[in-house]
Amino acid sequence: MFISSAFAQTAPAAAAGGDVMSSLTGMLPLVLMFVVLYFVMIRPQMKRQKEHKAMIDALAKGDEVATAGGLLGKVSKLGDTTLSVEIAPGVDVQLQRSAVVQVLPKGTIK
Repeated sequence: MFISSAFAQTAPAAAAGGDVMSSLTGMLPLVLMFVVLYFVMIRPQMKRQKEHKAMIDALAKGDEVATAGGLLGKVSKLGDTTLSVEIAPGVDVQLQRSAVVQVLPKGTIK
């Protein structure tokens, strides 16, 4: 009552030589979507990861940092995978290097 009958039509048979061209034309939107996805999402993420790794490798004792948990402090000790951050006089917290999200300018923390 609410749905009308649908009539299917058969497509005319394609020529033998045009079969390859039609399959390439059918894949073109998929290829274009992947190219756009690469330039819009994947490439910028890889760039951010490279910049973060360079920042982590350049950490030095005395740098003022902000962590992923929101702690602000000064780097007091460095290890291979960890570092100690002084968040208050006499209070050191040990963190993984990857938890540092930003190196702050000198003098930011009083």
